[in-house]
Amino acid sequence: MINFKFFPLQTPLFTKISCLRINKLPTLHPRLVPVCHMFTRLKPGGLGQKSEKTMLYFNRCQHLKQITQRCFSSIHVKTNKYVQLILSRTFALAELRKSWHSTHTLVGDKNIVLMGPPGAGKTTIGRIIGQKLGCCVIDVDNDILEKTWNMSVSEKLQEVGNEQFLEEEGKAVLNFSASGSVISLTGSNPMHDASMWHLKKNGIIVYLDVPLIDIINRLKSMKINRIVGQNFGTPMKDLLAFRRQYYKKWYDARVFCESGASPEEVADKVLNAVKRYQNVDSETFISTRHIWPKNCKQKNSTKFFSEAVIEGLASDGGLFVPEKEFPKLSSGEWKGLVGATYIERAQILLEKCIHPADIPAARLGEMIETAYGKNFACSRIAPVRHLSGNQFILELFHGPTGSFKDLSLQLMPHLFAHCILPNCNYMILVATSGDTGSAVLNGFSHLNSNDKKRIAVVTFFPENGVSDFQKAQIIGSQKENGWAVGVKSDFDFCQTAVKRIFNDSDFTGFLTVEYGTVLSSANSINWGRLLPQVIYHASAYLDLVSQGFISFGSPVDVCIPTGNFGNILAAVYAKLMGIPIRKFICASNQNHVLTDFIKTGHYDLRERKLVQTFSPAIDILKSSNLERHLHLMANKDGQLMTKLFNQLEDQCHFQIEKILVEKLQQDFVADWCSEEDCLAAINSTYNASGYILDPHTAVAKVVADRMQDKTCPVIVSSTAHYSKFSPAIMQALKIKEINQTSSSQLYLLSSYNALPPPHGALLERTKQQEKMECQVCSADVNVLKSHVERLIQKQFM
Repeated sequence: MINFKFFPLQTPLFTKISCLRINKLPTLHPRLVPVCHMFTRLKPGGLGQKSEKTMLYFNRCQHLKQITQRCFSSIHVKTNKYVQLILSRTFALAELRKSWHSTHTLVGDKNIVLMGPPGAGKTTIGRIIGQKLGCCVIDVDNDILEKTWNMSVSEKLQEVGNEQFLEEEGKAVLNFSASGSVISLTGSNPMHDASMWHLKKNGIIVYLDVPLIDIINRLKSMKINRIVGQNFGTPMKDLLAFRRQYYKKWYDARVFCESGASPEEVADKVLNAVKRYQNVDSETFISTRHIWPKNCKQKNSTKFFSEAVIEGLASDGGLFVPEKEFPKLSSGEWKGLVGATYIERAQILLEKCIHPADIPAARLGEMIETAYGKNFACSRIAPVRHLSGNQFILELFHGPTGSFKDLSLQLMPHLFAHCILPNCNYMILVATSGDTGSAVLNGFSHLNSNDKKRIAVVTFFPENGVSDFQKAQIIGSQKENGWAVGVKSDFDFCQTAVKRIFNDSDFTGFLTVEYGTVLSSANSINWGRLLPQVIYHASAYLDLVSQGFISFGSPVDVCIPTGNFGNILAAVYAKLMGIPIRKFICASNQNHVLTDFIKTGHYDLRERKLVQTFSPAIDILKSSNLERHLHLMANKDGQLMTKLFNQLEDQCHFQIEKILVEKLQQDFVADWCSEEDCLAAINSTYNASGYILDPHTAVAKVVADRMQDKTCPVIVSSTAHYSKFSPAIMQALKIKEINQTSSSQLYLLSSYNALPPPHGALLERTKQQEKMECQVCSADVNVLKSHVERLIQKQFM
């Protein structure tokens, strides 16, 4: 029996629940309480004695705040045994829906507030929406400002000037209130903070993101040559670009408008955006091994984005995937992104994939700008370079650790920190085949000081299974909240051991009870780590369009060095979103289990031993993300996934049916590359173009040369900077082998003035990284557990 007491909320943040006896624990919406396994433990003596109690705080998304404040705060739990509280549905859902919906309008008492630059069509679209919903339409210019001032807006602007106009406009809006209406703002309303907070309290702010060229053409046709804030001599284009920062600050939902879209089309998109924003439980995730019970109406096992990011791995051993289809952009929307920056593309795409109840759009934008800002050596983040013929190199190594992992792991820590509970500690466990370790440690080291106090990272890497430079880089990336542990085994053991630790409920429960710490992951098994990789595959295609190599809609092939299947799976998701990728070319090294599987449908690890190669990041035999792709191909058949991967675990192989093999081979081709061919490709490419491929990219180049049929361009993913593999590069280029340190080798290669240029961050950090040390342990899961516990004690106790 659990004792509770409910009483009305008096404080702005929390109330308390303790005393009233009830038989059933109320369940809460995950946006109010992201899942956290919390326990309380009594000291000997039972309920009458002093006890250790865990207080749970209800974390709310901003737009759920009022309802949350009326209903929830903290729980004091008293029990005579360990109790696991898994909070997963909303106690206030009925009230929430009553608050947000009515039979008369889409939004009940809330307003739909249309925001955008002058010429975005706010007034016209507002009228159309008003007619569709049968509600009041208010135009701020005509219905508020001009009636308040008894003069036109242009007259007021001329009378008081730019700065005073914004204040006068803000005052007028602050004195206005409405409910259940459609409100069309002026183009300058978002520049006044107080009035926007006033509107936001009872409104859903929808940003009409209209192409700049459409705005300028409309303003010309309306004979508007000056707007608020525009000084003489300032081009309209520059002022509109300046104003975007204010629009990005306030919107709840964005409508990304196609060039030339009709007002009716935009109005429909606004209504769809509002419906999505309102429907807080519409975008859920399931495990790849989930089996729906027959006649099951309650989806208690579904998760939200925030939960999937926190938990990392599903409790049944499967991986989280979207329950519904991936969002798809129209060709017009994609064309609108051709001229966009990487950051702009990232925000549009991630907004489509992450519900604002999990991460509000404005906060998501801040995270993206932080992740892809000054810490990338190239301003284009992931540029595409023409190599030769119809082959292009997607350079994914300009991040701080010189690996494609930076593209996701500079963002993922911020997503994770936003989603977690404020009163839990989290230990991130990572298995790395080389590049992930340093990228994870670097990414989580950039969190703010408060987040670093409650989030720590330990990365396990094969002690002798990574390059000398990678090892030095992993060890050198250790910070106050991150550690590296070498394991006397290979990557497959590290990865399997981490999964076993996650699935050991006794151990994870003990850590939560004893240390208040929850385990999670940052490998590509974590959805928050995999999702950002979709962006660069989409961006690469858009870059080919913007550079004039192809027109939008023309197909391309992608060739990706593949080990754990995450990178190539992200390309599959990019295709689902509308990028016209024709073939996925899977490139393996001598550990070619994936190539064999794609050709035969038989995943067979029996008598197969891991081979150490020049491309260690794909020295992998158990490809975790393959499960996600098979789940997608098999129409989300969780029962089949459970059968296949249990068989792989027990018998070291499985065979998929012929129909699935044929379906796989419609989109995928595969081959593998020997060590000799890898070195030869590095040599020949350098001699032909002066460009140095790293060994992983060389593997992909060899396979692309064999498999590509020359009828369309192929984008080869370059997953690491060559500097990280100096010994292999020196051997390939026939540079006299000298027994020297990694830093000396790196500086020697830099003197060749080859393309791509030397990686400045790697050059700078190499010497100091070689002097650092890390712990080393035996290949025993229990030993790894001991390391985890000791590090938790060190960080959080």
